[in-house]
Amino acid sequence: MDITLNPSELEILANRFRALAEPTRLQILMAICNQERSVQDICDRTGLHQGNVSKHLRLMKDAGVVACRRESVWRFYRVIDTELLMLCSSSHKFRNNS
Repeated sequence: MDITLNPSELEILANRFRALAEPTRLQILMAICNQERSVQDICDRTGLHQGNVSKHLRLMKDAGVVACRRESVWRFYRVIDTELLMLCSSSHKFRNNS
């Protein structure tokens, strides 16, 4: 099977892999894969500090993985990369195979 990607497509793919290359970002992704959550809710669910979560969310937003919505002083994040949503839905397979 030959797969040919142009330089622009390769850059998009590389950005996605960079966004997923850090276990902390995967942990955050799992916290928001089923529903939009505030930064504070993500912190509560992951045990991570707000500054760390915000840094990783910004990187994932820049990579097109998540989107942010502001409501008053709160920021809510959700996964917008549909292929990663499929990964979220099958994440239980990874846990059961380890």
